Amino acid sequence: MSSGSRRCLKLLERCKNMNQLRQAHAQAITCGLGTNSFALSRLLAFCANPNRGSLTYACNLFQRIENPTICICNTMIKALFLKGEIFKTIQLYNNMLDKGMHPDNYTLPYVLKACAKVQYFYFGELVYGHCLKLGFVFDIFVGNALIAMFCGFDNVKVARYIFDEIPWPDFVSWTVMISGYGKIGDIDTARLLFDEAPVKDTGIWGAMISGYVKNNCFKEGLYMFRLMQMSDIEPDEAIYVSILCACAHLGALDTGIWIHKYLDKQKFSLSLRLSTCLLDMYAKCGNLDIAKKLFDGMQQRDVVSWNAMISGMAMHGDGESALELFRQMEKDGVRPDDITFIAVFSACSYSGMAFEGLTILDRMCNVYNIEPKSEHFGCIIDLLSRGGFFEEANKIIRRMPDSSNPSDEAIAWRALLSSCCSNGQSKMAEVAAEKLMQLEDHSGVYVLLSNLYAASGKYYDAKIIKQMMKNRGVNKVPGCSSVKINGVVHEFIAGEKSHPQMEDIHLILEKLEKQMDYRTIYI
Repeated sequence: MSSGSRRCLKLLERCKNMNQLRQAHAQAITCGLGTNSFALSRLLAFCANPNRGSLTYACNLFQRIENPTICICNTMIKALFLKGEIFKTIQLYNNMLDKGMHPDNYTLPYVLKACAKVQYFYFGELVYGHCLKLGFVFDIFVGNALIAMFCGFDNVKVARYIFDEIPWPDFVSWTVMISGYGKIGDIDTARLLFDEAPVKDTGIWGAMISGYVKNNCFKEGLYMFRLMQMSDIEPDEAIYVSILCACAHLGALDTGIWIHKYLDKQKFSLSLRLSTCLLDMYAKCGNLDIAKKLFDGMQQRDVVSWNAMISGMAMHGDGESALELFRQMEKDGVRPDDITFIAVFSACSYSGMAFEGLTILDRMCNVYNIEPKSEHFGCIIDLLSRGGFFEEANKIIRRMPDSSNPSDEAIAWRALLSSCCSNGQSKMAEVAAEKLMQLEDHSGVYVLLSNLYAASGKYYDAKIIKQMMKNRGVNKVPGCSSVKINGVVHEFIAGEKSHPQMEDIHLILEKLEKQMDYRTIYI
């Protein structure tokens, strides 16, 4: 290779934008490198850069190559995938096969990722067959891509088979496999696999913590976080997000405050996502003032941030402030989504603003063209029922569009039943309960109706409902409460006596009961 050609290749490596690349390309052609595979590969690689490259330029260049090598095809597949051209990625792979080219361990991972991204089950299994035929299943990069794809398809059985076939799975293998079990709700198997991991990095810990939180095992998620801290593993942003979510659901304000202070102490850069999780945690744990302070201090806000703040105000019964914030959101040019309207309807419901809620429903449908979902109908039913408009609520339910999922309709009927029971509307409650019993076998329906009859003095009817519940084999989910003491969350389930301090707790309760009886007599 001449000195001019070497200088040209070095020039290609130094390019920082497309203008420089065009000049370097012209120089390459002048130096006789216009058909050089390495030079063409470097040109395409630069075009594949999501920030600086140009996919159009890459495609034009690739089409002029008469006999592209496997290396050039791989670079083009990567460029198409990184630019979001998923179907073109798959199409190019098919073209390679048609030309008799054999994909390698650089080709297959991007094709597998493309199949996972668009949930292309059939073609994904076809590529899996190619991996088996070519012997690339044992390759760590191809194997990890296969595990991720099948976990994305919720086919954890095949993913685990591939995982077990990899001779030396790396951190990515363990992380993806644990996340796959967490995704389908098999959190026990995820934990067994986590315990088997020989060495655990931040990703593996994060996958396990996230799995617990996503499956509503918040207490277990916090416990796992403490184990991670004792292992001297530094959490990343994803772990902090999961833990703040757990704190929000458990009401573990102390832990949430500790995380906030720790982040400040470490000068951890608060991203938009992390800031939103913090304000959501404070709002759900009852400290709306700090949540509002965080929201006001955010330099950047997205629709999720606005939703969290509006929802927080709704939970605290401040409907007027929630509506005011919603209007400010519109003024700032942030387009609300379906979750925004659920939060706004909830705010109107808690504050008894039925007219405002219906006005916003009209705005949601006609201005933003958002089709109401079952959750929206549930909020509107609750809104009307709380305002005493039971007949109107009943009419709206009956006008709801048919859904293939019975639980969608059940949400609305459940909202009507709950409001009817709270307001002593026996006849309407019976209609709602009868409809709910046809849609689902949930103990809540029977309990609500039984309690309504008992409160109305209809003890015989209440007894019939309880007997009906027993005959149909519907089990009542036991009540559960939790309290946090010295950083430890204690959980109590109705009817269970598994807590190690249960005897001491009962002794204290007996003493309190005696003191209350004494005071009553004295008064």
